[in-house]
Amino acid sequence: MDLDQISDRLEIEALLVRYTRAIDTGEWDRLDEVFTADAEIDYTATGGIAASYPEIKAWLAEMLPIFPRRMHSLAQVDSHVDGDAAEVAAYFHNPMILPGRDGAETIVEFGGIYHHDLVRTPDGWRSRRLLEELVWKRGM
Repeated sequence: MDLDQISDRLEIEALLVRYTRAIDTGEWDRLDEVFTADAEIDYTATGGIAASYPEIKAWLAEMLPIFPRRMHSLAQVDSHVDGDAAEVAAYFHNPMILPGRDGAETIVEFGGIYHHDLVRTPDGWRSRRLLEELVWKRGM
């Protein structure tokens, strides 16, 4: 592995962390540093929507606050870089807290694989397509 390959790998992993941190903290504008303006995103496997990035960003800001605490973990990042494009698959574990009307809390968990098609831009790697694959869920 040469230095360019190591750099690509580190930059891609940093992109994935930016994505999960933006989702977990509710800093939706940080997603602009993750996706291309014309990105297509598909969350239907976990009960969400499939739409263009602007629609998804608005939907996330509206829907995810029902889970006031969210915490992603990423593992096994598999990336294949071909020039200025890359295909990435990354395992995820995403527990979230769902408060009940009676004050009790339910932990809702999703486990799966994020499939990203990335493109190298002047601002670094960006996702132009995200497909969320659900492998398991608990609590719903």
